[in-house]
Amino acid sequence: MTNVLLSAKGIKIRFGGVVAADGIDLDVLQGENLAIIGPNGAGKTTFLNISTGYLRPQAGSITFLGQEITAQLPRTITKLGIARAFQIPQLFLDQTVMENMLIAAASRLGSPSGFTALSALPELPEMERLLDLVGVKLYASRKARELPEGQRKLVDIALALALKPRLLLMDEPTSGVASAEKLEIMDILTSALAKEKVTSVFVEHDMDMVERYAHRVAVWNVGKIQKVGTPAEVLADPKVREQVIGI
Repeated sequence: MTNVLLSAKGIKIRFGGVVAADGIDLDVLQGENLAIIGPNGAGKTTFLNISTGYLRPQAGSITFLGQEITAQLPRTITKLGIARAFQIPQLFLDQTVMENMLIAAASRLGSPSGFTALSALPELPEMERLLDLVGVKLYASRKARELPEGQRKLVDIALALALKPRLLLMDEPTSGVASAEKLEIMDILTSALAKEKVTSVFVEHDMDMVERYAHRVAVWNVGKIQKVGTPAEVLADPKVREQVIGI
């Protein structure tokens, strides 16, 4: 398929007696938001780790834009155009939000990352634009540790966008966020990804988030993909409802 961005073929990995991936085949299509759902321990985060080079599968391959990346280091995969946002935002808590953004820009450019050098980077206007895009520009001069969890999540997304990815992988993007804020954060996040033309894969346990924001859903269960389809198709499946969602 010409619109395949990332393709996993025959991925297998086990940790002792735990099978985290048992012949996983999955294509991620350009422009989509693909949700991965499944019970704890099903292998969802393992797939993100393999796709970003933090784990190497025992069998199978991952290709990105037709190039095999299975054995590549995380930094190499990032430069190719895959970014990662973790369940807990990976921020320099004692630096300002803008300093965090400029560190990301320096990393992408291969520039010195000393804080004095950061202030001279020509990327400053672009970093301001990205912070404005996710609605946190007013926090630019504040230290990251001063921000509430929801705003840290949005800064983390802005950091990922500073790397100019084609694909963003996210592990529970609204975990730790108050229920009242989840929809607002996901609205901002998905709007920003669409404007930047970034495809996303996100692991999620909240079925309301999946139904509202995913274009397709892949169901993980005991290291296998049980079903792939639209949210309506997947969430209406009796086996998925019983074995995965618990209804």
